[in-house]
Amino acid sequence: MFDYETLKLIWWALVGVLLIGFALTDGFDLGVGALLRIVGKNDDERRVIINCVGPTWDGNQVWLILGAGAVFAAWPVVYAVSFSVLYPAMLAALFALFFRPTGFEYRSKLTSLQWRGFWDWALTAGGALPAIVFGAAFGLMLTGIPFHFDAEMRVVMDGGILDTLSPFAILAGLVSLAMLMMHGAAFLNVKTRAAVQTQARQALRFTAIAFIVLFALAGYWVIYHLQGYHVATIGNMNAGLAPTDKHVVMAVGAWMQNFYDMPWMWIAPAMGFVGALAAIVLSALPVTAFLATGISVTGVVLTAGFALFPFMLPSSSMADHSLTVWDSSSSEHSLWLMVVAAVIFVPLILAYTTWVYRVLRGPVLVEDVRRDEYGMY
Repeated sequence: MFDYETLKLIWWALVGVLLIGFALTDGFDLGVGALLRIVGKNDDERRVIINCVGPTWDGNQVWLILGAGAVFAAWPVVYAVSFSVLYPAMLAALFALFFRPTGFEYRSKLTSLQWRGFWDWALTAGGALPAIVFGAAFGLMLTGIPFHFDAEMRVVMDGGILDTLSPFAILAGLVSLAMLMMHGAAFLNVKTRAAVQTQARQALRFTAIAFIVLFALAGYWVIYHLQGYHVATIGNMNAGLAPTDKHVVMAVGAWMQNFYDMPWMWIAPAMGFVGALAAIVLSALPVTAFLATGISVTGVVLTAGFALFPFMLPSSSMADHSLTVWDSSSSEHSLWLMVVAAVIFVPLILAYTTWVYRVLRGPVLVEDVRRDEYGMY
């Protein structure tokens, strides 16, 4: 039904869908964690905040697991190279994520202020640090990873995480943090009432402004200062290609080439800005504001994906050895099997996720957590 080239495009799109699903669902979990000590002014308010995401955060992480698994199956070389050079950062994010299940489960088991204060900071770190790392990873993809292939097509790393870390990657991490805090504040605006909702609404406005400024700065940097990559020549994209079967040129602003060639792609960054602005203006309408931040988050992920395409992992040390959708994919048979699995399981995940949020709809109130000192999160 589909040829090899089309299957490669399908899996690029499907991984994009999984990343968007992760950013929209587990993204607001991370944002809520980062905001815990900002929006929650006392123990009761922090328990309200934790109980907004405590029952669903682990289900939301399915999108992260699916995304990582899809990259491993569809682009094993990309998975191997990225986890080699980014391993310290990924490990830091993983250890930060460890604080979430332990924090959710153990925080309210004791009434000691020191005990609860420790887990509050742990949950804050478990939200903020992964948000920064995931954003910085996209920044590193745009600046390039130092690697090349030797004569036997073995991957050779030309540097470690410190060699790849750049001011732009740090900026991308801050964009991600502000974006997810904005999305998390919008979620709290929907799920809380009274003082917590008022504080969440204030945080929503502040983080949305911070996100707009940082996103605009990142866009300016990409257009006018950052060295981008562009595929000048490549072999038959409907065949199995080696990562070295192409010629890549580098130039400032080259990451914008897809937007110039296909102007409809400008919809993506527009969604990022318009969604954040709408969230500020419509913050008094909680559900509408949350939908607006969802549009903004989707726009940012699409912007990064459109700019990078067809690159999966550019090489900063040997541009011609960069990994693209066309030359780093699994076999045609593997991609076919994965399409069948995706057609079956992605709708199931969407269905049970929708059902869970329908069951758990409604606000979390201070009175609720006071009635159950130890049983709730």
